[in-house]
Amino acid sequence: QVRLVESGGGSVQAGGSLRLACTYSGGSFEDHAMAWFRQAPGAEREFVAGINWHGQTTHYAGSLEARFTISRDNAKAMLYLQMNNLKPEDTAVYYCASGGLGYGSKDPYYYWGQGTQVTVSS
Repeated sequence: QVRLVESGGGSVQAGGSLRLACTYSGGSFEDHAMAWFRQAPGAEREFVAGINWHGQTTHYAGSLEARFTISRDNAKAMLYLQMNNLKPEDTAVYYCASGGLGYGSKDPYYYWGQGTQVTVSS
C-alpha cells in the first residue's frame, strides 16, 4: 500500500522560505507523476505544482512558479517543494499526491498524504 508522509511545514514570516518534503513508500515511486496541492481554511483544495516521473517536466498553478519549485529524488523516493518569498495567502495545509503519468491540475491522483501546515504571518 502506497503511503505518503509530508514534513517541513511550520510558521514563518512573510518573505521567508520553507522546504516541504514528502516521503513515499509502498510502491514504485519512479513510475508515478507527483504533485503538491494545498487547502486554505474555508477554501477548496487547489493544485500547486506537478512533476513528471523523471523530474524533467514540471507544471505550476498560475504565478506560483516564480516563488515555488517542485523537485523529486527518485533514488530516495522523495518529493520536495521549495517555497520562497512566502506570503500570508500561502497559508494552507499542503498535501503531496501520487498519480499516473499526468502531472497537471486535472490529472487523477490516487494516493494522498495527511498534509503539513504552513502558516505565513504578515
